[in-house]
Order: sequence, then C-alpha cells, then structure tokens
Amino acid sequence: MRYLDLGVICAYLVGITLFGAHFKNSQKSLKDYFLGGRSTPWWAIAFSIVSAETSTLTVIGTPALAFYGNFGFLQVVMGYLLARVVISAVFLPHYFRGELFTAYELMQRRFGLRLRRLTAGTFLLLRALAEGVRVFARSFGVSIVPGMGEAPSTIVSVGLPFFSPLEGGMTAVIWTDVVQMILYVAGAIVSLFVILDHIPGGLAYVLNAAAEAGKLQVFDFGFSFTTEFFAKTYTFWAGVLGGCFLTTASHGTEQLMVQRLLAARSQGESRLALFASWVVIFFQFSLFLLIGTVLWVFYRDSGLQPPSPPDRIYPQYIWQNLPVGVAGLVIAAILAAAMSNLSAALNSLSSTTIMDFYKLRQPGREEKHYLRLAKMATLGWGAVLLAIGILARNVKSVLEAGLGIASILYGALLGVFLLGLLNEHASERAAMIGMSAGIAVNLFIAVNSYVKWFPPIAWTWYVLIGSSLTIAVSLAASAILDREQRVG
Repeated sequence: MRYLDLGVICAYLVGITLFGAHFKNSQKSLKDYFLGGRSTPWWAIAFSIVSAETSTLTVIGTPALAFYGNFGFLQVVMGYLLARVVISAVFLPHYFRGELFTAYELMQRRFGLRLRRLTAGTFLLLRALAEGVRVFARSFGVSIVPGMGEAPSTIVSVGLPFFSPLEGGMTAVIWTDVVQMILYVAGAIVSLFVILDHIPGGLAYVLNAAAEAGKLQVFDFGFSFTTEFFAKTYTFWAGVLGGCFLTTASHGTEQLMVQRLLAARSQGESRLALFASWVVIFFQFSLFLLIGTVLWVFYRDSGLQPPSPPDRIYPQYIWQNLPVGVAGLVIAAILAAAMSNLSAALNSLSSTTIMDFYKLRQPGREEKHYLRLAKMATLGWGAVLLAIGILARNVKSVLEAGLGIASILYGALLGVFLLGLLNEHASERAAMIGMSAGIAVNLFIAVNSYVKWFPPIAWTWYVLIGSSLTIAVSLAASAILDREQRVG
C-alpha cells in the first residue's frame, strides 16, 4: 500500500467535503438551494459548466479514444461551439423572462402542465441512466487502488459527493466545481509531463510517431448518403452536426446545465459563461487526447500489454507508474471530476423532482418543508444512481455509452423545445405525440446497434434524428388535429 498516495487522496476528500459544507448556512430558500441565489459570477459558472460537461468520462474515456483511434473526437467539440450560438440566440432570452427554477417550467408556459411533466420526467430518466454510467466510470479511479474492487469502488464514488448538494445546494456545487476543475486539469498536466519523461525523445518523438501512424488526424470530410457513412461516429459532418444538436439539447433543455445558466446574475453573464466554457472544454479534450496518444507510444515502445477494458488505461498507468505522491494527486483529480458532476446531477434531479412534480401537487407549503424534501430527494436519487452504476459494469466505453444513452432522449427533448420556441401554433397534444415518436424511433435505433437488424447508426446522429422527427410528427399531428377540430 502506498500510504502517501492514500493520504493525499483522503486529504483532498476531507478538504473538499468541508469546503462544500461551508455553504450550508446560506441556504434559506429554494432560490438559494437550487439557483445559488442568482448571485454567482459568470467565470465561476463557466468553470462549473466545464466540470459538468466533461466529468470523469473525459478524464478516463478520452485518452482511451486517442489510444485506439485519433483526434477525430475534436470534430464533435467544434459542434459544441455552434450549439452555444443557438442557445444564446434562441433559448436564453426565454429563460430570463420571469423567474424560472427549471427548464421545464418553460414548457408549461408555452404548452401546458402535461408537457411540463412529460419533459421533466424524460429528463429524470435521461439523467439517471446517463449518470449511472458515469457512476461506474468514477469507480475506475478508485478500483485501481489495491484492495478496492469495482462494486465497493462504485459505492465509495457515489457516497462521497453527497454532502455538497445535500448541505450547500447549488452554491456549494458551483464553487466546488471551480476547485475540482482546477485540480483535475492540473493533475492531467502533471501526468502528461511525467509520462513524457518516461519516453526517450519526449514530446517531439511522440508527435512524429503519432503522425506517421495517422493518430493526429482530426478531420474526416468524407460524405455520402450511405449506411456506412451514418455508421461512422467521428466524421466532420457527424461531429459538427451531432455535437451541435447534442450540446443544444444538453445545455438548452436539460436541467443539469440550464440550472447553471439560470444561476447567473443576468442574461449577459449567462451568455458569457456559456462561451467562455467552450474555450476551456476545447483545451481539456485536446489535453486528454494528447495523453492518450502519449500512452499509445509508451505501450508500443515498451512492449507492455495495455489493461482491459480500455477505460482503465489512463488511471491504471497513473497508479502503477507515477511517483508516490504524484499518483495520489492525479487520482484525487479523477475523483474531483467524479464528485463535481455527481453533485450537480443530484441537485438537478432533486430540483426537477420538487419543482416540476411535488410542488405542483402540494403548493403553498412553507419553504422549510420544500427544502427538507429537496434533501430527501437528493438522498433518494443517490441510491438510484448507485444501483444503475453497479448494473452498468459491462459497458465497453464509458464516454460513448454515457453520450449514447443521453442522445436517445435528447433528440425528443430538443425537438419539443424548438417546436415550442419557434412555432406558435402547435398544440400540447401534438407536441406530446411528436415527442413520443422521437423517443420511440431513437430507442429502436439504439437497440439495433446491438442486435443489428439493419446497418447501425452512430450515436452522433441520434439527437439530430430524434429532434427532426419530433418536430415533423408534431407539425403533422397538429395539422390533422386542427382539421378534425374544424370538421367537428
């Protein structure tokens, strides 16, 4: 056992827990608990967005993508920027009209109560499934410590992040995000230099070897309307379009991200946080792809067998090869990303449960009553995520699994939001029909990727297909229902 490494990890966990608990006394109302009192500076929200968007999936999943592939994932990241333009122009003006606590209140304002509940329920299902996969991803950072198996590691990785959202609400989530993001980026940079020190020739040699093997390729401009084209995950068209639709859905319709945007002091600061976060995200993905490439050169030249599954490559190398103390710092950095995202997910699941369901059925209660139930909901969702995380141990790539699961439901959510914001005539009933169709078709496509009834479609196309189908079916249903109403 490497007691210095374990000491560094434990010191971090205790320190960040105490830091989050420090904000407990500022939680006087639901506005404080769920929106941080709308007093958070834009740069802190930007860091918090980065922490939520990247998380452990980035830390351990992205190096694996570069290890076995190339830099093609950056094409998806470029789509993230285009999405921010759409969100800034279309979504933010609506979110800052009045005081909203959740994204789904906007659906009630436009359509009605039934669609608010349907979109909120879809989010709860989406975030629980996607976050459950992330819970398993977090366990990699713990399970490489000697004596910790995957199941106990999953329990530890869920239990630790409870305290920030439970006691300090959204304020604690955002400020611990800032600290943890700085830590895991610093840990990644340190690990990159340590790995390079183990390779004769350093970075120049790595880049030359990677270039010769085609591993530095970013763009794939191939285009054709064939099934093979739609089965390729990382092409320019799939990446930019898929990344744009994915991020527009996640940042524009999902409470996990919208809650952060609503916590800003104004619409202008919310927009500034959104664009600033992309700069950091692009740097992060580039950094972790480079780490994966460096590890590929290391394993190739050393003749060692890389660990399996692929997502273990980075954390296991850290524990086995980095100097004592440094390894503990980097593992603590991975746990930082883990705790950051899970804390935010628990808070957003709790806010949607209370604001979009319970408070609608039980209005007029005291704020203390809702706050107490919000904390109980946080505990309940933690148990749900733990169960899903244990069941998710058979996924091949945690990064692609998390994004793929989310994309199944994102398409319908984005479609119905765009319909509501850009079309004044579609009815609530038509929107619900279209949303149900979008979910059903995307679920069928996702299942086909395993059973192979027809050539599979890459997850990068799911949101585009789902949102387009949702809008088309909703408009068709609206036209049919209107005609029936006129005839009747």
